[in-house]
Amino acid sequence: MPDPIRVRFAPSPTGYLHVGGARTALYNWLLARQSGGVFVLRIEDTDRERSTDASTHTILEGMSWLGLTWDEGPHFQSEGLPRHTAEAQRLLAEDDAYRCFCTPEELDAKRQAAGLEYRYDRKCRAIPRAESDERAAAGTPFTVRFRVPEGTTEWTDQVYEDIRFDNGSIEDFIILRTDGTPIYNMAVVSDDIEMGITHVMRGEDHIANTPKQILLYRALGAAVPRFAHLPMILGSDGRKLSKRHGATAVGDYARLGILPETLVNFLALLGWNPGDDRELMTAGEMTELFSVERINKKSAVFDTEKLHWMNGQYLAKKPAAELLPIVAPLFAEAGLMTADEIAGREEYVLHLIDLLKVRSRSTLEIPQQARVYLADGVEYDPEAAAKHWKDAAETSQRLGAVRDALAGVDAWEPAAIEAALRAAAQSAGVGFGKVAQPLRIALTGSAASPGIDQVGLLLGRERTLARIDAAREWLAVNAAQ
Repeated sequence: MPDPIRVRFAPSPTGYLHVGGARTALYNWLLARQSGGVFVLRIEDTDRERSTDASTHTILEGMSWLGLTWDEGPHFQSEGLPRHTAEAQRLLAEDDAYRCFCTPEELDAKRQAAGLEYRYDRKCRAIPRAESDERAAAGTPFTVRFRVPEGTTEWTDQVYEDIRFDNGSIEDFIILRTDGTPIYNMAVVSDDIEMGITHVMRGEDHIANTPKQILLYRALGAAVPRFAHLPMILGSDGRKLSKRHGATAVGDYARLGILPETLVNFLALLGWNPGDDRELMTAGEMTELFSVERINKKSAVFDTEKLHWMNGQYLAKKPAAELLPIVAPLFAEAGLMTADEIAGREEYVLHLIDLLKVRSRSTLEIPQQARVYLADGVEYDPEAAAKHWKDAAETSQRLGAVRDALAGVDAWEPAAIEAALRAAAQSAGVGFGKVAQPLRIALTGSAASPGIDQVGLLLGRERTLARIDAAREWLAVNAAQ
């Protein structure tokens, strides 16, 4: 039986979890889940100056929020430093690497002279081993460089297919700094070998690192994993997605009212397609349908408008009971209801959420819309009033008839509320809309709202009648002007 696929997500804890990193994590997670493999989380924290515990916490928190649970880890790259160094020393001992005694000043001068075309000239490659050992023993500072062989390095990328590098274009790259600490490529390869990683899926910006890493795998006598490089995510202007395009951190989208399942679904489609035109998928469906072969070579555009549309679809389908823990703190922050008030009127709040979620594209919009049902009064939208309350006297008269009809409703239920309004419209000899729309403005201040029967139900009989009275008073003042 073949060994299970082992993949890894290896973020650097120098900032937040970017949506590009989240997509990489998601694709690795989907591949592991689909194949019955193992998803390893490794924190590449060897940049001591920029790595922070806060960034690590943010990354772990973001992945947990998205539901991307890992099977192993989090491992920390810094814990493997002794192994990284030992394997680099092994390469030196086996003549797959050599000491470079060039000073930073010498290299900078050569770099400035050569400009963009600079590549290390391999000056120290020909130093005899005995001389190299003697200079090192005397305390002369040195780095350790990998001895790039002649020929070519190529691989079949699972996304970009056949990729080939002439080894002459690859400089003898450093694997150990002068202080003896390993460089990125050395540490990554050592860790991937140690963790048995079989498939490496990461951003296309790592393509230039891949031939160096393949050479290191081979020099260390290890199997080379399969590589898949993911295309970039672009902003709406066609440039690489960054902060100038707005929110780019996973945590930012959580604070903007995007559901985790929405963001997972949206990210999955940024460069991959399920083989048909479906757009809304559960994590289970994505796992079943995912294949590396359907990852596009073309860069994907992060369409914020589509993200919010998709979020609206998820909100509409999500049970109010599942939205309550998300929305309740927002109600409290907005000063609408305290946690105790919500607990005491949970059935009412659930009904309110059910009514408003279908008209929302983020969880933040639910408390915004709820304000009109919880406030003491409403402000009338000038455009709506101008359009539907043109004749103040006639409107007031109709609202008065509506009030009388609603006051006589026995059971305050949607069907009874609608029946009373239709009876009032029939008595006035007008269509239902001629009654419902002026009433809608009286109750909500707006020309757009959920069904007028539901609005009345949530406001309750007393507040509904009070708002009609307030609207008629407003109309009386404006009719007199």
